[in-house]
Amino acid sequence: MKTLFEKLQNTLEQGGDAVLVTVVASSGSTPRGAGARMLVTREGRVYGTIGGGAVEYKSEQIAQEVLEKKSSLTENFLLRKNDVLDLGMVCGGDVTVYFHYIPEGDADTIALCKEVADCYKSGEQCFLITDITANGSGSLSLYGVKRGIFGPEIPSSVIDNLKFKPSQFEAEGRLYYAEILIRSGRVYIFGGGHVAQALVPALSAVNFRCVILEDREDFCQPELFPGVEETMLIDNNHIEDYITVTPEDYICIMTRGHKDDMICEAYAMKTPACYIGVIGSRRKVASVNAKLMDMGFTEEDLARITTPIGLDIMAETPAEIAVSITAQMIHERAKRTRAAGNYKKDYTLLHS
Repeated sequence: MKTLFEKLQNTLEQGGDAVLVTVVASSGSTPRGAGARMLVTREGRVYGTIGGGAVEYKSEQIAQEVLEKKSSLTENFLLRKNDVLDLGMVCGGDVTVYFHYIPEGDADTIALCKEVADCYKSGEQCFLITDITANGSGSLSLYGVKRGIFGPEIPSSVIDNLKFKPSQFEAEGRLYYAEILIRSGRVYIFGGGHVAQALVPALSAVNFRCVILEDREDFCQPELFPGVEETMLIDNNHIEDYITVTPEDYICIMTRGHKDDMICEAYAMKTPACYIGVIGSRRKVASVNAKLMDMGFTEEDLARITTPIGLDIMAETPAEIAVSITAQMIHERAKRTRAAGNYKKDYTLLHS
């Protein structure tokens, strides 16, 4: 999403109109769910996807019409039984797509794009809220837990009922679509070896924010980890001096040896991290767990640790292991998102 808004800003500043195409609702077996976005200009689709296939192809055509008419609109694609043949689809389901027309040089949208970039830089958890009222302007607003609302004002009833999953709200005679844009949680990866070097780009590709923590300078260079948010040279015996882990953070432990893994595990179990994963064989796990028990940790503490880390796909190479870990963390994140209800209430409970 960060790149999409960078490209949107560049398009508007360089004198081009744009259409931000967003799936705002979906049901059944559709290629992509609510929240899928793509950016279309007169040159065609320039970034993003709403799932490919016939719906995306038709949406690109509609976007060109929107550019000509200079007016936003909503389109419903009915992909059920008798309707699927019209779009050449073999799956069923409904898709609602919003086409937001944005004229060249639009100062409000350019300012919002810059604000989005600042949110990504600070890591503040925030939501993107679009006014999708029929015949409306399609205005965009940001809501951050710290910065409040940036852009057109949004009814408090919408803000108070934001959810972690994409949602629509009716308020004061208008219709709004809201989705979480930036999650505040980070992935703290202890160790900068070959698996970590493969893991960071895999995780960042699916919108995890990664931080590498290493006690070896040679393995703490940002260029080793494409997509990394930060690399930190640390003393493993004093981890608490460098980071503060929140309930929305993930921890992956893959240091160079059992001793350092154990130190990091002992630290991790004292934090409220939502996920703790440790690389290693089952034999190593048994050995380390026995020592942790001797240190006073309980079976309940150890049950918080996922080890060996990653899904069991018989991975062997660093790249394969990275894929297995990424898949597991996507699953963990999805479970948390589905279990979460009202954003403001859950966020308050997590941080109280």
